[in-house]
Amino acid sequence: MPITKGYKALLEEANGRIQALSPSEALTLHGDPEVVFVDIRDPRELSRDGMIPGALHAPRGMLEFWVDPESPYHKPVFASGKRFVFYCASGWRSALATDTVQSMGLEPVCHLEGGFKAWKEAGLPVAMPEK
Repeated sequence: MPITKGYKALLEEANGRIQALSPSEALTLHGDPEVVFVDIRDPRELSRDGMIPGALHAPRGMLEFWVDPESPYHKPVFASGKRFVFYCASGWRSALATDTVQSMGLEPVCHLEGGFKAWKEAGLPVAMPEK
């Protein structure tokens, strides 16, 4: 069966429904106790490349389960009422993830445009995850 809607169409639709922050806009929120940066990358990416200091690691494959309060895997941080800034490596996975959790009712949510790559290229702080 041929693919009827590819990733480009999915990203275009998601980006029309979500808020994206540039690295400089995201930096203004970094360190705010009412904002949680959420890294959805694979653990190997974190080990290799580092992450935004203080970010919560929520693997993309578990995100919906961690967000849903009825899930046995629910993480209370997602019921905290805080603002969430999702990011991945380049902004594609985080755009789709932000769209998904927003459709689940999580708010306020946004994502880092250009992802961790754009954050690093802007010379912003990077930390290596604890082992």
